[in-house]
Amino acid sequence: MDAGTNVNYLAQAFAWIADPAHQGGPGGIWARLGEHLLYTLIATTAAAAIAIPLGYWIGHTGRGRGLIVGATGVARALPTLGVLTLIALLAGVGVGAPLAALAVLALPSILAGAYAGLDAIPASTIDAARALGMSEWQVLTRVEIPLGLPQLIGGLRSATLQVVATATLVAYVGGGGLGRYLFLGLKTQDYPQMLAASLLAVGLAITGEVCFGVLSWLIGRRRPLALSNE
Repeated sequence: MDAGTNVNYLAQAFAWIADPAHQGGPGGIWARLGEHLLYTLIATTAAAAIAIPLGYWIGHTGRGRGLIVGATGVARALPTLGVLTLIALLAGVGVGAPLAALAVLALPSILAGAYAGLDAIPASTIDAARALGMSEWQVLTRVEIPLGLPQLIGGLRSATLQVVATATLVAYVGGGGLGRYLFLGLKTQDYPQMLAASLLAVGLAITGEVCFGVLSWLIGRRRPLALSNE
């Protein structure tokens, strides 16, 4: 495939996205984008609900550190499609299976961010907080969590972007999202449609990256002031 063909496909992909016929309705771009975002939100929230408390507990107490670090490394190496297929076979084809798979894939990054944020705090800082008479809960909520917030946001960013990228596979087991365009285009050899779906997914990932970048910047500005008021 020469460069001219690639440029032609790219132009056709942008034309496909701009076509009003592809934007509205239950199968239109806006509906598929909404489904994709919803899948990302559900999977990331479910993973965070498990990973953040567990990461904070490990970081604060130091218990289970080696086991969790090893398990996190193994989880990062899991093949996305393999996890999705396995859960689909166990739970049945439907939206629930891919959401569970996406949550499993998001867990390691969030857990690592929560744990690493607390683990990176100097022991002298924690000792000073305890010397001031703070309880363990106060040390966690007023010292460790604020100081470890940038690493947690980094973990959430990595997890969210990974889920955005892999949520296209939800369509592999009968779900919606932008993956519908990919698999339909593959089936019908409609390459501009496939490229359009890829461009939409990339645009969604870039938007998420920008949002997390702004959030990190805001936290970086507010954190010193919040800590100085403690």
